[in-house]
Amino acid sequence: MFSPLYQQIKALLLQSLDRGEWKPGEAIPSEFELASRFQVSQGTVRKAVDELAAENLLLRRQGKGTFVATHSERRVRYRFLRLAPDNGKPPVSTSRILDCRHVRAPADVAHLLDLHPTGQAVNLRRVLSFNQIPTVLDDIWLPGSVFNGLTAESLARYHGPMYALFESEFGISMVRADEKIRAVSAAAEQATLLEVAPGSPLLFVERLSYTYGDRPVEVRRGAYVTTQFHYRNSLN
Repeated sequence: MFSPLYQQIKALLLQSLDRGEWKPGEAIPSEFELASRFQVSQGTVRKAVDELAAENLLLRRQGKGTFVATHSERRVRYRFLRLAPDNGKPPVSTSRILDCRHVRAPADVAHLLDLHPTGQAVNLRRVLSFNQIPTVLDDIWLPGSVFNGLTAESLARYHGPMYALFESEFGISMVRADEKIRAVSAAAEQATLLEVAPGSPLLFVERLSYTYGDRPVEVRRGAYVTTQFHYRNSLN
């Protein structure tokens, strides 16, 4: 099937990002250099780069160039966290790791992550608090072969965004995600960890995150307290 030239260049740029030719936070070559490399016009390169920037895979900085998006960058850091405070004031967030285990992946997780039925996974649980109020209980599953060195201790030592740790330590960039959302009642353990009454309403969000090449690399199931928050999304 025919693909426009700029889409072909976009695919080649994605391959370079996937191979790690340019690391998160690093500048990519100029449009002139890329046009010379691919033997196309700068306009064609610009259109490809514009699409990648619109998809938050690249960041343009006026007068400085174009950089690989990183979850260490504030404007990218909260792109996957759609929970917003009702009062509009950015809260102070803290993360408490409850557990981090290397175990055989349950069948449903193995299916979502394209793992062998007996494949190993990393399962970590954490409570994310906003302004010291427990707000999100996350149950996270990762491919064991990719995140082999991930431990509760390494997570506890790291004070930045979790996705930034995945970038810097494991070379995995989360570039897009699909989510399913439904309302649930807090089970006993959820209620205890989130400091709410059993049966309280929670928002349950299941996220499947992908890296380059549409490879699934994370299943995240989160229970959200929305007493002072709402789930925000922008539809284009």
